[in-house]
Amino acid sequence: RSPLVVRAMRAVVQRVASASVEVDGRIVSEIGPGLLVLVGIHDSDTDSDADYICRKVLNMRLFPNETTGRAWDHSVVQKNYGVLLVSQFTLYGTLKGNKPDFHVAMPPQRAKPFYESLVEKFRKSYNPDLIKDGIFGAMMKVNLVNDGPVTLQL
Repeated sequence: RSPLVVRAMRAVVQRVASASVEVDGRIVSEIGPGLLVLVGIHDSDTDSDADYICRKVLNMRLFPNETTGRAWDHSVVQKNYGVLLVSQFTLYGTLKGNKPDFHVAMPPQRAKPFYESLVEKFRKSYNPDLIKDGIFGAMMKVNLVNDGPVTLQL
């Protein structure tokens, strides 16, 4: 029996009909059908955590197969759909009283290059034109049209 591996990096994966990221009133990224992935980076995350998230997101079978009628049969790659990645340190928020605390999230000066390497991992593992992302550290408006809705946490 293999030991349970605890993954620190968090990802909230949503199947979408479309999604976009807006910064300062301007759309900076958008996809049609595909996956919106909110990524939280823990202070102790490593490249192997990023590899795991990339592999899982690209291979999760969250889309129907219209030919066979099977509901959970195709991955985003098989459908040739888009992936929109958005860094979200608040996935590591904890409440001490009423104020959120984010001390377990990776500090921004380390998280930015780590997040950029994660985005690059996705681009190298799939069609780079179908991998989009937000702007790290920016105040963003994320617009999405849920499909299902289907939302999973990694």
